[in-house]
Amino acid sequence: MAASDGKIVVTIDTRGSDCLVIYPLPEWERIQRDVEALPGLKLSVQRFQRLILAHATDLELDNSGRILLPQPLRDHARLEKKLVLAGLGNKLELWSEDLWHAERERALQESIDSDDLPEELLTLKL
Repeated sequence: MAASDGKIVVTIDTRGSDCLVIYPLPEWERIQRDVEALPGLKLSVQRFQRLILAHATDLELDNSGRILLPQPLRDHARLEKKLVLAGLGNKLELWSEDLWHAERERALQESIDSDDLPEELLTLKL
């Protein structure tokens, strides 16, 4: 977030997870251009654009590195006292602690139960 001079954009996760996604402003500007360039006559594209762009909120870190999230974003992610901040490369996810633990358990169970890993994961060398 240092590369963004403390300027970030927070929006909802469009994959249906009850978390918020935080982008450094330069990364968000690239994403916004890409999303706006999608063919807007398709209803599914319009819905996606509406979700990700309409919820996007520009925020700035204060001198202590804190932000004040608007109530609609806090409500969407069911944020209360205990939170989890998860780094995912070019973005961060902000979860309520309870929802994070439930998501982590679900993901662990699915990865254990699944022999059908996506092709992209089979190419990783971990």
